[in-house]
Amino acid sequence: MANHIERRKFLATLGGAAAWPLAARAQQGERMRRIGVLMSTGERDPETQLRVGAFREGLQKLGWAEGRNLRIDYRWGAGSIELATYAAELVALKPDVIFGAPSAAAVALHRETRTIPVVFAQVPDPVALGMVESLSRPGGNITGFALFEYAIALKWLELLKQIAPHVTRVGILYDPEQPTWPGYIKTIEATAPSFKVQILPHEVRDAEAIEGAIATFVAETNGGLIVLPGALMLRHRDLIISLAARHRLPSIFGFRYFVTGGGLASYGMNNLDLYRRAAGYVDRVLKGEMPANLPVQFADKFELVINVKTAKTLGLEVPVSLLARTDEVIE
Repeated sequence: MANHIERRKFLATLGGAAAWPLAARAQQGERMRRIGVLMSTGERDPETQLRVGAFREGLQKLGWAEGRNLRIDYRWGAGSIELATYAAELVALKPDVIFGAPSAAAVALHRETRTIPVVFAQVPDPVALGMVESLSRPGGNITGFALFEYAIALKWLELLKQIAPHVTRVGILYDPEQPTWPGYIKTIEATAPSFKVQILPHEVRDAEAIEGAIATFVAETNGGLIVLPGALMLRHRDLIISLAARHRLPSIFGFRYFVTGGGLASYGMNNLDLYRRAAGYVDRVLKGEMPANLPVQFADKFELVINVKTAKTLGLEVPVSLLARTDEVIE
């Protein structure tokens, strides 16, 4: 009986020893894939880290692990100017696929390569930007997840007037390096007469320009502010929020993080969800699918966020009907 037990132990040990080299060979034989990541926002920015974290989380859930079967090369922008250089660097590495976000990074990659597959996130209108032939069949080497159509800018103006009906002058802060600003402003200007407001766009490129634009704008009364999305606004969001508070300026934003930081209100998509979904397209490209055949998808999770504490500080009362439709109320 003892001999039988020892024999079973020996066979089990032998079986494990035989299986180990097979498992090791299987892991060693798993080809390391390489992707590039180009972000037009700064590496140390907390919002940027949340976005990249959501993207990496999406990859991990699909079986991709850095150091085991995946290598990721990152390039971080603090704005738009250096993106062309970073895009060229990533293309020179010849990765299997490059992920670029938000829109300025995606545009830089599209200009740099028409052969390496590219997946984007946070691009408002990829057709108008000339990045894809159509939403259903992109046709080239690039596809991804779009933010929303420019019509969302109407919601920003509507939201501003609902919370601050006294507003008759609407300043718009925009970064001229951001390729999407003309579409937003045209949309807002087209509907301005129906809201009985005057639209006053202000081009800004740095913190000093932001301060100057707001100082000029508040020289007259009954003003409100819409801040267009972009890496520059993300980088200087604390400054924008503080200036709006100092000048008692009702301000509307495209993303939640402005409002959690003290801004008045925002309406926009859940961008972290968009980054998780983008990982799915990267996975499909790595498994052999072509971007040309992967339809561009739009954001499908939107959120209205209102900071009622900020509203009270500005002497504004948010309508109950609007609060009832709000996804998150910050008090």
